[in-house]
Amino acid sequence: MTIGILDTVVLAKDLPQHGLKQGDVGAVVMLYHPDGLEVEFVTGDGHTQALLTLHITDVRPVGPRDILAVRTLDAA
Repeated sequence: MTIGILDTVVLAKDLPQHGLKQGDVGAVVMLYHPDGLEVEFVTGDGHTQALLTLHITDVRPVGPRDILAVRTLDAA
């Protein structure tokens, strides 16, 4: 699996401490060798929900059969 900077990725697991759920979409903003990356997750109006350093196995590339959806953030 090759993921590059500015690629769109899908979260592979829930991260409730950050208000994120499996399937949320983020953008890769930094790569760390050998297997880390920084991903920004934003709300629908463009505000950063979370900027996280993740392991490559925590995400997957967006696929051609994926469809995007909108959900409301859980109250903190």
